[in-house]
Amino acid sequence: MTAEFSNVYDDETRADAYAKLEFPGTYYLAYRDLPAIIAEHVQGRNAIDFGCGTGRSTRFLRELGFHAAGVDIAEHMLARARERDPEGEYHLVPDGDLSAFPAHTYDLVLSALTFDNVPTMQRKVALFQSLKQLLKGNGRIVSLVSSPEIYVNEWASFSTKDSRPVEDILCTDEDYHDVYKQAELVPIKTYRPLAKPTEPYSWVSETMISPWAIYVLGLGE
Repeated sequence: MTAEFSNVYDDETRADAYAKLEFPGTYYLAYRDLPAIIAEHVQGRNAIDFGCGTGRSTRFLRELGFHAAGVDIAEHMLARARERDPEGEYHLVPDGDLSAFPAHTYDLVLSALTFDNVPTMQRKVALFQSLKQLLKGNGRIVSLVSSPEIYVNEWASFSTKDSRPVEDILCTDEDYHDVYKQAELVPIKTYRPLAKPTEPYSWVSETMISPWAIYVLGLGE
């Protein structure tokens, strides 16, 4: 990480706040469709949760029947994950270094909102190249990211008890496709979840504009 874009998540107070974060409002839409998407595209049950934070997405994968290991660059977040889930598997990966994990072993790499906080296109490419090396031949990366629209709309989004701002990096669909091309990954399908009027939230415009993009990626030739 650069001095201008530090690891704001490696902070004990923020870790405490995120450990209590649930799935209300707009944030609910980020995860709602993942079980069906994963079931459609992923064979096998071996998974890595890249950028697992306090372990919510790792536990989510385990509930779907995966053997899931969570990895993160923030030790305070991992400490909360281990407290909540003592039987879980959580690993610190300094600077996102995945070299300790066996190549060509995983059926699924999930990255839930991790790349919102990766500062440069070059760094994104390098990380996706590392993730690609973990996949079996028919493995898939499922990358959930914020859409540009999330930064210009007032929505029923999540909040924590830590009111300090967190820096995100705005990245368009075109930008992500450029990253995937450079990493030699193939975008198989893109999902943009929309809210349903029947859901128990006071939606603003989430029924017409998606706050999130979910990319399913596979290996290139």
